[in-house]
Formats: sequence, C-alpha cells, structure tokens
Amino acid sequence: MSRIVILGGSFGGLTAAFELKRLLGREAEVTVVSDDDRFVFLPSLPWLIMGWRRPEDITLRISGILKAKGIDFVHAAAQQVDPDASKVSTAAGDISYDYLVISTGPHLSFDEIPGLGPDKGYTDCTFTLDHAVRTAVNWQKLLESPGPVVVGSSQMASCFGPSYELAYEIDMELRRRKIRHKVPLLYLTSEPYLGHMGVGGLGNSKRFFEDTFAEKEIKAVVNQAIEEVTPEEVRLKDGTRIPYKFAVLAPPFKGVPAVAPLGNPRGFIPVDKNFRHTKHKNIFIIGVAMAIAPPEPTPVPVGVPKTGFMTVKMAKTAAATIFSDLKAVSAPIAPELEVVCLMDMGNTAALMKASPVLPPRQTAYTKGGIWAKWLKVGFEKYFLFKMKNGLSHLP
Repeated sequence: MSRIVILGGSFGGLTAAFELKRLLGREAEVTVVSDDDRFVFLPSLPWLIMGWRRPEDITLRISGILKAKGIDFVHAAAQQVDPDASKVSTAAGDISYDYLVISTGPHLSFDEIPGLGPDKGYTDCTFTLDHAVRTAVNWQKLLESPGPVVVGSSQMASCFGPSYELAYEIDMELRRRKIRHKVPLLYLTSEPYLGHMGVGGLGNSKRFFEDTFAEKEIKAVVNQAIEEVTPEEVRLKDGTRIPYKFAVLAPPFKGVPAVAPLGNPRGFIPVDKNFRHTKHKNIFIIGVAMAIAPPEPTPVPVGVPKTGFMTVKMAKTAAATIFSDLKAVSAPIAPELEVVCLMDMGNTAALMKASPVLPPRQTAYTKGGIWAKWLKVGFEKYFLFKMKNGLSHLP
C-alpha cells in the first residue's frame, strides 16, 4: 500500500486528500498533517472582520470529515522534510511517505518590517481566522472612536484581493452608519498601479479600481515600500508618514520554514507543469508554497498570488499525476493556470478573470455588479458544503 502524506488542511490539502482517496481507495494510505483542525473558508474573513460572519459560519472540523472518508489526520505542525529519506518530522513524530503533497500556504513574515503585524506590532491582518477575530475587535473600537484608516499590502505581499475588499467594505459600512466623513480612508500598496494584483492587471482592472476608488473617495498610495510602523504612523521608505488609528496591512509572504529549504531564497518551491518538484519526483507542491516568477519587474517587489481557485486546480492535477504514477498510465495533461476571483465591494462585487494567469493571455477582464455579489455569497455556501462532504470531484 502506498503512503501519501499531505501537509496542510486548507483548500489544496483537503482537495488533494479527497481526490487521492477517491481515485485510489484502499490502495493508498492517505494522511493529512496540519497544526489546525479547522478548515477556514478564507475568502470570508473580511466579512468576519466587518461583523457579517461568525467564526462558526465559515469553519469546519476537518478531523471528523477526513475520518469519514478513511483518511488519517495528524494534528501536529510539520517541522522538517527530509526528501532523501522520504520522511516528514512533526511535533507528533516522524512520518514516512512514498509521495508527499505540500500545501502549507504562506509564512506571514511580519518580522521583515518593524512594527508590522498583530502579534509583535501595531497593525491588523486578514489572513488567518485568529488574526481576523482580533481585527474585528479593533474594527469595533474604531467605530466607537473614528479616525484615519489605512488598508493595503506591504512589499513582497502575494495576495491583494482581501485588502481591496476591506477598503470597499469599510467605506460601505461607514456610510451605512453615517460616519464616513469622520474617517479618512487610504489604500496603501506595493503594486505599481491600482489593479495590478501581482499579475500585471486583469484586463481593465486599472481603470476599474481608479474609477471606483474615486467614486468612493478612497485615496490610493501605490508603488510604495514600508520602512516601519509606529503606534501612530505607517512610515514609508520614501520618507512619507501616514497617520492611522486602524491599519490592516498584508505582510511579506515567504515559504513555511518546514518546507522552505526545498525552494528558492524566499522558500517558494519550483515545480514542473504537473506541480511536481523539479528535483524530487515524489514531492508535489500546490498553492502558495509553489514558486511562480512575477510577469514583470516592478519598482517595489510584489509576489504572484495563488488563489483558492488556482490551488484547487493544482491539487486535482497533482492527485491525478500520483494516480497515473501508481497505475503506470499516462500522466494527465495539466491545465493552464488561470485566475477566477469574486471580489466583494460592499454593496456589489466584481468578477475578475485572467486566462492564463500571466500575460500574454487569451482572456482577461474585470466586471462589477450586484450579480457578482450573489455569486460570491453562493460560492461560499457551495464550497463549504463541498468540503464538508468530501465532494472534491465537483467543479
């Protein structure tokens, strides 16, 4: 029986586990390793911050879900991967594997910028459930005592969508409460222009964001790197100082320490077209842990995002490739990576698509409307249902 170990219990990890068990059944022992027993629907964390969702609305207990599918679960942090010995060291002991799937997500590297982050600094964050819960508390404090708000992304961030969403949602909620005039709202980003998103824009995204920000009086400061954050100011490397009372800033992304030695200097891991490690052929990398070169040099360095949509596609391709190895059949043809993103805008939303993800492209556009809002709400319910029932084969 083949032993397949999956590091990570989010979009990529769960999809890979369900797919591998569906394809191989009793022919494989599938084990998920994660230090968190919760699947969190991460796209809804901005809604949680705004008070529109509760943690229990967007989380699932994965140990029970995996057990029902005959998948083992190790509730422990991965500490190190030994690719030569095909072994993972965890806080619960060593685990040997025939195949390893790495879906560990990012290491949020707050320490690269003094004063950044909720643990040792002064800013809030949207990228984990625990951080979002704390951010929601600080948002309520701002509503009680309004003041300047800064939302955005630092240099080397690789996920920009949640920051845009928060900017629109904050604007809408302040207007609903009739206190928008008391809160200067600024979007700060390392992107060279609005709507760049780390992928060179998505069709008309630059004009789309410029126009909607102008309509909502959201000030944008682009192409900037943060020097440090104090309790009262975000200080930029060009000498600009931005006052704030509430700041939510995406940190630089790096590879998770347990797997970073397999990758480039920032810990992201190179792969072939089927998401197999370029050197270790029994290791697959999906999601944020995978290295993708930026489409163009930018004055301030930005990372390329790997969305949940992309990660699920990678997971299915990796699982099918492992199946083909074990069954000695032809490997699947890997699909072109593309981005399909539903971005909340408060009262409305936007559908953003780029195919392939990096230019030149076959298709690229950004379109907004109330219909996109309902699509986003519906997708949240659909995907939670899909994961709860292990239905990874569904679209």
